[in-house]
Amino acid sequence: MILKNSIAILFLVWSLQNVTAQEPKMKKAFNGKNLKGWTAPENNTWWSVKNKLLVAKSGPEQKGSILWTDKVYTDFVIETDFLFGEGTVDSGIFIRAEEQQIQIGISGSLKRDMTGSPYIPGKGYPKEAKDVAKLLKLKDWNTMKVKAVGNLYTVWLNGQEVLQYESEDALKEGPIGLQLHPNKDMSISFRNIRIGAIK
Repeated sequence: MILKNSIAILFLVWSLQNVTAQEPKMKKAFNGKNLKGWTAPENNTWWSVKNKLLVAKSGPEQKGSILWTDKVYTDFVIETDFLFGEGTVDSGIFIRAEEQQIQIGISGSLKRDMTGSPYIPGKGYPKEAKDVAKLLKLKDWNTMKVKAVGNLYTVWLNGQEVLQYESEDALKEGPIGLQLHPNKDMSISFRNIRIGAIK
């Protein structure tokens, strides 16, 4: 009995340590004043800070743009609020590279909302996030959380888990990006962007 209890306690301690190791200390990644901590594209006309919000807005040529973190990450959690603006919003969060994305808004290829779903070039949307239609607020702020541990991506929308996906093409490390899709007349705002590295 003592041995069984000891084993149970050791397993519980190990489990708690494992959970704690995957819940990183979240740090503010956007200061609400400027693009410090982010690599703005050359001749940036797409990304700006207005009223403490990070705003992405397409220009007349609709070229699209990606705003990358200065830092490179392996395993991490990113959490952000987002608000759809004008036009047909097609945005997303890039995971370590442009080839791994969690969608925010309308898919250009499917012509419907795929928020929370992974987009992988050559594979399209291999898995669709669940319950998004009832969770997503089209005219109010939403909160998305993405955890990337190795090749496993987990996504939460407004506090509810909507996706787990294992990517065969995941990279080991890279920056995190926010997308403004090309060929779209659109805008989207972000706030309360926080990132935590999982050690």
